[in-house]
Amino acid sequence: MPLVRTPLPRARWLRSAVLVAASAGLVAAALPAPEPLGIGDPLFPQLGNPGYDVLAYDLDVTYPGVNTQPLAAVTRIDAVATADLERINLDFTHGTVSAVTVDGLPATYASSGEDLVVTPAVPVDAGERIEVTVTHTSDPSGPADTGGWVRTSDGLAMANQADAAHRVFPSNDHPADKAYFTFRVTAPKKLTVVANGLPTGRVTHGPTTTWTYRTGHPMATELAQISIGDSTVVHREGPHGLPVRDVVRTADRKLMEPWLRKTPGHLEWMERQVGPYPFETYGVLIADADTGFELETQTLSLFERGLFTEPAYPEWYVDSVMVHELAHQWFGDSVSPRRWSDLWLNEGHASWYEALYAEETAGKPLERRMKAAYAASDGWRADGGPPAAPEPPSPTHKISLFRPVVYDGSALVLYALRQEIGTGAFRRLERRWVAEHRDGTATTADFTALAGEVAGRDLTAFFHAWLYEAKTPAMPGHPDWRSRPAGTGRTAPKPG
Repeated sequence: MPLVRTPLPRARWLRSAVLVAASAGLVAAALPAPEPLGIGDPLFPQLGNPGYDVLAYDLDVTYPGVNTQPLAAVTRIDAVATADLERINLDFTHGTVSAVTVDGLPATYASSGEDLVVTPAVPVDAGERIEVTVTHTSDPSGPADTGGWVRTSDGLAMANQADAAHRVFPSNDHPADKAYFTFRVTAPKKLTVVANGLPTGRVTHGPTTTWTYRTGHPMATELAQISIGDSTVVHREGPHGLPVRDVVRTADRKLMEPWLRKTPGHLEWMERQVGPYPFETYGVLIADADTGFELETQTLSLFERGLFTEPAYPEWYVDSVMVHELAHQWFGDSVSPRRWSDLWLNEGHASWYEALYAEETAGKPLERRMKAAYAASDGWRADGGPPAAPEPPSPTHKISLFRPVVYDGSALVLYALRQEIGTGAFRRLERRWVAEHRDGTATTADFTALAGEVAGRDLTAFFHAWLYEAKTPAMPGHPDWRSRPAGTGRTAPKPG
């Protein structure tokens, strides 16, 4: 439901009114030089910011009609302070800031690294509700593989994983801090805008239309999505009356229909595996762009057009990739990683259900795929670390984090777990996991503890070997399986 803003305490407003003229300069002068902060994620040390918890984002952007020009934007952040703050750090880069206010009062600001460091007129006390408003631009220029805005043939879309949402809007850009989102997007009226969540309004003023969308569940910044283009929105019904909306280039409407109509069946299949779909709507966004990956943006998964038009991709493969991104709505979106080293829980599960779907619907044996993954597993671990302790990505190529070990290398852990505890216990574990952590964040330790509880025995040694050791343990039930050395594994799957 929409967040209702709580008025600030009267005492703070009075204090602010008296001190605003002098305080900003005095406080700024007394503080050390601004510096980027982080919450200590081992893979992205300066991502996220300490001292506050974001409750809601309100993102207002204006698209000029040309996807190489900056968008005008205002980002409002409702948060609660978890510590006393003389400064508020936000993740933001690749845009120009023209004004910042905190609780309606002008604040000073400076850029440091990829942080926007805000000094409010009056320091913030722990427990206070605060509203930070940033007036800025949002620049879609730059290489596609850096993330953020993706330029399509007819407009823009977003691909913010793993740390690129702050290339679009100021934020606490870490999945540990999920929040509700409202999007207001103004664009030429000939274009269509779609964003996460459900539409709540559309108003046309002369040559432009403003579209408003709001999420019904908290969301990580990396999962934000805005599509702007010459698009058609195709509506249909999913399980239990779920609204399904797919977004395609208008020119591709008929071409993509054979794929779009599969979504309700995919939803039904996933619900049979793990339980009810966790959000208010779902659909696919097929962008005419060369991204090199697909992405599980919440309620509206991003796909590149080429996945559906490349003759070399068989139907069963494309079908299973669609299920991969859908599975993420449970694993990664509804249940988000507390740290980026928990990524194996996202990608391992999505790869698992992708493979299971291919087995059930296309006769592609899961065991054969897992045996191949086992053969490559030692090499994958040598190249990128074990599943739950991946090596950091290249600083100049952040999506290098998405290596084979977090895909089939992590699905292999789930296969071993099913072998170890049995199919019945494994299915109960999966359903409990997504039900108990819905709309939240969770860690590897949370998963292993729940697995032990469901299995009724201590699985500490099992998980330590499978998740953290350099060599792949023996596969339960398959003592004959062997793993090859580094350099002889599969090509890395595309991130998604």
